[in-house]
Amino acid sequence: MRQNSFRLAAVCAMGLVALAGSTQETPPRARDLGVPFDGIPGPLNAISDVSGVTVGHTTLISGEGKLVVGKGPVRTGVTAVFPRGKEARDAGVFAGWWSLNGNGEMTGTTWVEESGFLIGPVMITNTHSVGVVRDAVIQWTVAHRKIGPDDDWWSLPVVAETWDGWLNDINGFHVKPEDAFHAIETSHGGRVEEGAVGGGTGMICNGFKGGIGTSSRKLAEKDGGFTVGVLVQCNYGSRQNFRVAGIPVGREIKSEDPYAFAPGDITERGSIIVIVATDAPLLPHQLKRLARRVSLGLGRDGSISGNGSGDIFIAFSTANQGAAVVDHMVDLKMFPNDRLNPVFAATVEATEEAIINAMIAATSMTGIENHHVTALPHDQLRAVLKKYNRLNQ
Repeated sequence: MRQNSFRLAAVCAMGLVALAGSTQETPPRARDLGVPFDGIPGPLNAISDVSGVTVGHTTLISGEGKLVVGKGPVRTGVTAVFPRGKEARDAGVFAGWWSLNGNGEMTGTTWVEESGFLIGPVMITNTHSVGVVRDAVIQWTVAHRKIGPDDDWWSLPVVAETWDGWLNDINGFHVKPEDAFHAIETSHGGRVEEGAVGGGTGMICNGFKGGIGTSSRKLAEKDGGFTVGVLVQCNYGSRQNFRVAGIPVGREIKSEDPYAFAPGDITERGSIIVIVATDAPLLPHQLKRLARRVSLGLGRDGSISGNGSGDIFIAFSTANQGAAVVDHMVDLKMFPNDRLNPVFAATVEATEEAIINAMIAATSMTGIENHHVTALPHDQLRAVLKKYNRLNQ
């Protein structure tokens, strides 16, 4: 399996390896393979095209073979997304969230709903590590006074999850506070690492290897010239429903299906977390509308948001700096509702592409009990798209 940019830390004594910077060649992305998409991406085609947004990962991979709870094998991690970077003192941004199907967890959302603000990072990990990551964010916040000069004595972090228990010793609790710290401290702008990294390390998507993916859209100047960026941790869906560029490629590609032995509904027991960032001056009610549009991007890729799937989305705006101040009246800008259609379209398009980017970047992985998940085969994907005259090159 590909292990790009690994940090050696104290956890190495336990046989764990955590990801930080890349020493491997950058993997291809969907557009490199000729997959057609609507819309114009930003320069990086990533959530980091929204100025100020930073992303960091910690990836934990160790062991092989039989599951020994508490020892491994380990295939998990943590991802951190900051709206204005970890050094920002003006940490509060307008935000809204939406649950398409609630079999999942995103902490802190009751206060996002009530206040309209996201304070601090959005963290993503595995289902059984939400608590430790949440506590770690509070610990890091208190130590670095990243909320504000007067109110760093309380924090309601936003931490989300998807389940990686098919590949990972999820009940071994291998994610530790230092892994959350590392994802925070190594968060950066520029290119975002994709595939089996960070919180997405042990994830499965549409019957193939899943993980972290990202994409962006740049609006035309007549539409405001704003940027919309999306990051996903995808772990949902079935091979039967999987579509790329409108083509049911999951039915056409012949490769091992990790859940082929199981009842049909098990393939919808995964989840997806989606983070939408924009520099458009949107208020919380508008950002909630944006989060809802993520659902349409999922639908383009074939999701039915099955009963067992946790499909939870959050959107934030980096505009209106200073909106969270408490000592004076604040003047705000708001993009008109009647002009939001291009922003909605950008969200749908970037979500659709981010999921495919995650699957294309991911490589095949073997985890606990030798459970094996095959990566989406690039050659077969291109062949299917060509068959239906949907290949760009």
